Amino acid sequence: MKIKKICKLAVAASVLAAGSAHAALFNFTGNIQNHNDVVFINFSLNADAENVRVWTDSFMSATNFDPITALWRADGSLIAQNDDNATINPATQTWFDSGFSLASLTAGDYIFSVATYNNFAAGSTLSDGFSFDGQTPIALADWSQPASHLGMGSYWSVWLDGVDSAGGPDTEVPVTAPLALLGFALASLVAARRRG
Repeated sequence: MKIKKICKLAVAASVLAAGSAHAALFNFTGNIQNHNDVVFINFSLNADAENVRVWTDSFMSATNFDPITALWRADGSLIAQNDDNATINPATQTWFDSGFSLASLTAGDYIFSVATYNNFAAGSTLSDGFSFDGQTPIALADWSQPASHLGMGSYWSVWLDGVDSAGGPDTEVPVTAPLALLGFALASLVAARRRG
């Protein structure tokens, strides 16, 4: 059973990797349910890149929840975390939106996360979790967000500009690229044994 699941993950990862050859603009949207939900968007760079931007624009001047964003390497290590940065795309962002404008980023796989303020990363790796982990989930409509108000909307929007491929959203900790490659190697080994 586990090998079958790993094989499916490996196939999905290889389709994502083969599906794009040039840097592009991606947009993902959705709704969260609870105050401690975290959304994860995976993206990849096939080569070192300049001027990569990843950001939210869904706060809409207090229509929706105030987001916290973080950027992670595929191994789960934290690169940076941001509360408010509405300068990345001022045409659509409002004051509590956030994200990152990166002058350069090395080739590889990354994770961009969106959580509610003040559900910050609890440490320097994804395995450390987030501040609100372990709390009883509160429906966003019933939660009075710190520094905001009761009855915020649950809508989120994420943009990625200058990346080669992207996938998401995932509301659980995503499988890292090394694990997906291990799954692909196992699937190849099983297929070779069956042929031999």
